Amino acid sequence: MQESKYPKMNKRGQNLSDRWMKFAVSVVKLTPRFKNTAASRHIAGQLIRSATSSGANYEEAWGAESKKDFIHKMQIVLKELKESFYWLRLANEADIVNSQECCSVLREAEELVKNFAKSVVTTKQSE
Repeated sequence: MQESKYPKMNKRGQNLSDRWMKFAVSVVKLTPRFKNTAASRHIAGQLIRSATSSGANYEEAWGAESKKDFIHKMQIVLKELKESFYWLRLANEADIVNSQECCSVLREAEELVKNFAKSVVTTKQSE
């Protein structure tokens, strides 16, 4: 099996990878605190899927076969991250979880969306 030629994960990439892992862990630890209702179970499931998917897709992007493939995978990461942010906001607004418990995870999701969106734009411009 031939190793990918583009791109190689750098130190910044590894730091983001670690940050994604921490974000996913915080979501996994938060969801059991959701109220026990049909709506909260649905939201928790969607949130876990999108939060864990964004990190997994980030890791996968570093094995991209071309720059175009890398950009495409990074756009998927951003899409999943935005979805996670939405589900966190919904859980918070609908009082499905204690606001104080949700706040730090919500802030991290918002920061990741803002920072990562800029990275995707920069990467696309360097194409």
